[in-house]
Amino acid sequence: MVYEERNTWAGLIVLVIAIPIYVVVVLQQAAGGPLTDVEWWPIMLWTIVASIVATIVVSIVWGVLAGMRDPGGVGKSDERDRDIARMGSRVGQAFTVIAAVGVIVLCAFEVDWFWIANTMFFGFALSAFISGIASVIAYRRGLV
Repeated sequence: MVYEERNTWAGLIVLVIAIPIYVVVVLQQAAGGPLTDVEWWPIMLWTIVASIVATIVVSIVWGVLAGMRDPGGVGKSDERDRDIARMGSRVGQAFTVIAAVGVIVLCAFEVDWFWIANTMFFGFALSAFISGIASVIAYRRGLV
């Protein structure tokens, strides 16, 4: 597995763990009350920061372990990796745009900040997830 693919997998693994944790913590904070009463922004901020740090740590640990098995090929990437990264970004970007449009609509209706922020947050998460899945598929099946 090449360097870029390992990093993509690390991001996907962390994302799949972090988002449910965020949802559970927010629901626990609501304690059966309205979600809009939850002080969501510190939870969201900590989720984002922890996810970034965890992705970096997983990537480093995985890279070290891979380096022990194949010292020569650990950090190499080529044109194919760049093409796959570009394709994954394009695919994911569409979902970021959809989330942004959703945020604009929510703002137009003057919806609570909670819903606006979470729409963008989950839009970014969905974008990263779809982008990662598209990249992994491209690594496994090749670019068409």
